Formats: sequence, C-alpha cells, structure tokens
Amino acid sequence: MRNKLMLTLATFGAIAVSAPASAADNGFYLGGSIGRSNVKIDKDLARIDEDDTAYKIIAGFRPLDFLGVEASYVNFGKPEKGAQKADSDGVSAFVVGFFPVGPVDVYAKGGLINADTSVVTAGSKVFNEKGTEFAYGVGAQFRLLSLSVRAEYERFNVSKVDDLNMVSIGVTYTFL
Repeated sequence: MRNKLMLTLATFGAIAVSAPASAADNGFYLGGSIGRSNVKIDKDLARIDEDDTAYKIIAGFRPLDFLGVEASYVNFGKPEKGAQKADSDGVSAFVVGFFPVGPVDVYAKGGLINADTSVVTAGSKVFNEKGTEFAYGVGAQFRLLSLSVRAEYERFNVSKVDDLNMVSIGVTYTFL
C-alpha cells in the first residue's frame, strides 16, 4: 500500500512539475518568417504563374492558451516570367486558434489581407489590383520558453488574382 501511495504521489508530482513547462507563453509577440510564395494571374495581358522568395514581419497578442490575434506585413517577392514581373505585398490581420500539445502548438487562422498586386510588362503596368480580401492559414510551432519556431501555409483570396499563397518557416519571441 505504501509503495502505491509513493508511486501515485510521484506521478502527480511529475505532472505538476511538467505542466508549467508545456503551458503556452502568453502575451505580446514579435517575429518574422521567410519562405516561398506563388503568384498566379491569368487576366487580360497579365499571364504569370511563378514562385519567389517571400517574407513577413509578425506582431501578435496571445491572451489565452487557445486564442490569439496576429497582424503581419507580407511581401510575396517579385516573381518573373519572360518580360512579365509581378509585385505583391499586403498587411494581414488574423484571429488564431491554438491547440497546444505539450511544447507544440497546432493552429489555424482566419482573417483579412489588404493587398496590392501588380504585373508589369516591358515597363508598362498591365495589371493592378488593390483591395481587402479573406485570408486563412494553418501551421505548427515548437515553443521553448519565450521563443517559438513555426512552419505554416497561408492562402490569400485576392479577387482577380488566381492564386496567392505562401509556405514559410519563422520565429516569434513572446514578451510577458
């Protein structure tokens, strides 16, 4: 009986000690990501479907373990195809739902992007689209104290742009 009591106390003690280590580090966070974007436009004289290096700067607030809000500046690079060159960037805002599993968070997010996308051919602008549209994404991040390493996929539904998405790897740092 004494051995069972000691084993039970040791088990509960281990759980109590490990729980704070796996809890989310809530608060304000800043970070950045780099990855690949795809810009596809097939309208009038603009015909491009190319990838390029993309990056984003992230600012967010996570008040609860399972919920946060996030804003970012996204630059989709300048993909080129022949004489055509696309240029796309925007500012996005998301509500993020987290599912913490130990030191890993799996998350989904939905929100809006205010994007500016254009295509230039031989020095002349043949396509230009500005507007605020729906955006969403999924990802996972590994947390170690206040530092998180994340991988994510985001899709931006910009009207008149056939495809605008980004796959990235980044880091965030949470300030308590």
